[in-house]
Amino acid sequence: MSIRKEYRTLSDAVAKEHAQVFKKLDTKQLEDAMEAIIKAPHIFVYAAGREGISLRGFAMRLAHLGKSVSWIFDDTAIGIVPGDLYITSEGSGNVGSFTYYLKKVKAAGGEILTFTGNPDGEHVKRFSDHVVFIRATAFLANRDDVVPTVQMMGNQYEQHLYMLCDIIIMLLTKKLGLSYDDLQAKHRNIE
Repeated sequence: MSIRKEYRTLSDAVAKEHAQVFKKLDTKQLEDAMEAIIKAPHIFVYAAGREGISLRGFAMRLAHLGKSVSWIFDDTAIGIVPGDLYITSEGSGNVGSFTYYLKKVKAAGGEILTFTGNPDGEHVKRFSDHVVFIRATAFLANRDDVVPTVQMMGNQYEQHLYMLCDIIIMLLTKKLGLSYDDLQAKHRNIE
């Protein structure tokens, strides 16, 4: 198969996968997540690997919305207090190294919003106050009620997380009565 034909086959398959995942999203979970974001005085964001890359973009856009946001391991991150929101992503729902952080957030009185490909995961059930189940194939989630993929490891989930977070920003922009110009005015201007 030529590269051109293989490219078209793969890109068509990936686009169809994401269209199916978008259709399966529970919009009640989405509304709950948006309300948690709106009411939070400060938002902390953290995830590992490619999920973390997706959420870093989300943290940046939340700041452009005017929200007070910290990436959890930046030196300028402040302490979590009751009412604050911790946003994370656990595709599998049980990333072993996250247990410590989740316990600390709860002990400090923070709420937890988890994006996941496995709502039955131990961490999701034990720690999450708000859950958005992304019905994409996530690394090590092993579910049969998600959209199957031609992609490797957790690619589909990680890509979809990024796109979904961008859509959440668009929805929040409208809900908060802002414009894209308002967001652009908060973009870093010393580049």
